[in-house]
Amino acid sequence: MTQQDRERIAAGLADGLSYAEIARRLDRPTSTVTREIGRNGGPSGYRPQQAHQATAQRARRGTPAPPCATGSPGGRTEDELVEMAVRIGLPRMTARVHLDLLLSEDGRRTAAELTHRLKISPASVSVAVNYLVEQGYVRRERDPQRRRDIYVIDDDAWYNSIMTSRRQTLETAQATMAAAETYGLDSPVGQRLAKAGAFLERVSLDMIESADRWRALLA
Repeated sequence: MTQQDRERIAAGLADGLSYAEIARRLDRPTSTVTREIGRNGGPSGYRPQQAHQATAQRARRGTPAPPCATGSPGGRTEDELVEMAVRIGLPRMTARVHLDLLLSEDGRRTAAELTHRLKISPASVSVAVNYLVEQGYVRRERDPQRRRDIYVIDDDAWYNSIMTSRRQTLETAQATMAAAETYGLDSPVGQRLAKAGAFLERVSLDMIESADRWRALLA
């Protein structure tokens, strides 16, 4: 890869382009761009001049590059997984934090580790983990010796997230049914709301029944 290629990568990152779009503009495989960025500081720390020099030094030493942290066993890059999470409604920064926890060896990170690894501000980490904790994706543990929080994602996280979603759906169902009574069950609006409330209530009950039935798969 030439110095000009690396400058175009940096420009693409600055413009918020996806790895796939940058690769298309360079007429190179997405995996090549992914490895290049992952080896040289990640999307927020990529510097074309330093990347070019580091590659030249590795070539002179004949040593392999550090392992790229953006590949996954399923063939998808972390960037693609984040994009998938964003498409289903997760905030981008929250999706990055969630994925980093998912891919950690023991499913545990401190806020400082997340800040350092993702090269984002402590405030961004705080917003992201608070959202994940509220939605049941992550739990917070306290390290009494160092007086710091540790964020954990384990097998129970998936069950807990389903239970959180179920509770929110049930609350919506109850509010909808209460509104139906306010408008009158004999009115068109009341009937419409009553049907929606009954549907959401049934769905929420099915969610907990299904989660309980298949929870053993997480054991």
